[in-house]
Amino acid sequence: MSFLNSIEKKSKKFESPFIHWELNEPLTEEQVNEIVNADIANPTEYNLNYDGTRAIDGGEGKFREGISDGGKALKFRCFITKENSNQFPNLTNFIQELQNKKTYEKISSLIGKDLSNSYVRVEVICDRKGFWLKPHCDIKEKLISCLLFVNKFNESEDLGTDFYDNELKKVKTLPYRDNYGYFFSSGPNTWHGMEKKEIVKERRCLQVNYVTFKTDWKVED
Repeated sequence: MSFLNSIEKKSKKFESPFIHWELNEPLTEEQVNEIVNADIANPTEYNLNYDGTRAIDGGEGKFREGISDGGKALKFRCFITKENSNQFPNLTNFIQELQNKKTYEKISSLIGKDLSNSYVRVEVICDRKGFWLKPHCDIKEKLISCLLFVNKFNESEDLGTDFYDNELKKVKTLPYRDNYGYFFSSGPNTWHGMEKKEIVKERRCLQVNYVTFKTDWKVED
């Protein structure tokens, strides 16, 4: 229960520019290795340029209705599903930890949202040179937004997520440290993104959400 242990013993709450928690060592070494080794296509090799959205589909950066399948550019995205879970046994264990009642009830108590009827969605991310993310608030179907960093190539700590106030002024940058991350409860004032910065090789992360729409991973009753 590495993730729950991180929340309970290795996390810190921050109030500005909105309530969020930073997490240290939320992943096991085996889970980190699966994130590093996941095979994810490079958009630039297909003559696609990053457009400031995660799905590379021109979505606007505002608090909006969700796209339950994660966007159009699915071949550039690696969601963990029951179909491919045999390729990710350790991340599947991580998902099972998120499904566990003890885990989601702890998170529920922190964010003040009921997660008992939610689903887990987990995506391995690999951002390459040219990636940026316009300031946005997550879709309201995301009850919790969480990003866990895996920095095995000594990329700059400045490659973490940027947090903004309501005037879209950058207030802080989460440090892009190995096996480190954050979570918050999504809402209309949770502005975040990543300004254009130099990625030398790649920026690996694990995106973790509890969502209202159906995925393969319903939480336990």
